[in-house]
Amino acid sequence: MRAELLADIGNGDVTTEFALQGREVPARADILLREPGVACGCHVAREVFRQLSGEVRCVLHVPEGSQQPAGTSLLTVEGPADALLSGERVALNFLQRMCGIATLGRQWADIARPQGIRITGTRKTTPGFRMFEKYAIRCGTGFNHRMDLDHSVMLKDNHFAASPFSDWEELVKSVRARLSHTMKLEAEADSPAMLEPLLRGGADIILLDNFSPDQVREAVAMIGGRATVEVSGGVNLDNIADYLIPGVDVISTGTLSHSYRSLDIGMDFLAGGR
Repeated sequence: MRAELLADIGNGDVTTEFALQGREVPARADILLREPGVACGCHVAREVFRQLSGEVRCVLHVPEGSQQPAGTSLLTVEGPADALLSGERVALNFLQRMCGIATLGRQWADIARPQGIRITGTRKTTPGFRMFEKYAIRCGTGFNHRMDLDHSVMLKDNHFAASPFSDWEELVKSVRARLSHTMKLEAEADSPAMLEPLLRGGADIILLDNFSPDQVREAVAMIGGRATVEVSGGVNLDNIADYLIPGVDVISTGTLSHSYRSLDIGMDFLAGGR
């Protein structure tokens, strides 16, 4: 956050400096949703302004993760006008993106939740913005996939390709033997032929990678409740209904953090200052 402010302000906000001409001007502003969406990141925006002035006071008006109509005031901020003006763009950048992610996530979750399926994001995140994106996904969907590489074991196609083991079952067994009892082992299957070896090896979670809906149904029957079933790859809002298959536990998608649309959010100064 501090780095974003430094990058945006540079050696000084010359526009605000010239406009205020060194005067201390009290100000008050509302930050408003200009379209419907899920509120997310209001406390982050508050902290942006606090970084610029200890005199800034913020009032948050809506709960994080709540669906709100267009025109909703997310927060009101009061304090020195120079802090509000200099922090406006960075605060809105965080808010627009986090609300956009949470809103998209809610759309996915509202479709999948009635079938008992969880929607999670992936590690296809923006460098430097991962924690904010992961938080926003949780606000929208209620759940997250692993946060980072030390969160859990997840064997993917390139691990199988690089491994000294030529047998999928043996690799999974070898990895499981080194795991803490508190850590899950997930393994990616890119074909039905991989399912039995991964299950015999002891995988807790099987990720069906780019399986068609018919292939998912067949895989669910083969797995037979012996592992958590995750579907990923090729799923979008247009076809997600085809993947709401009994026996699927999780649908994970990178869309939530790499293909979301930022919401339209603005900051309007209010008359009268404080």
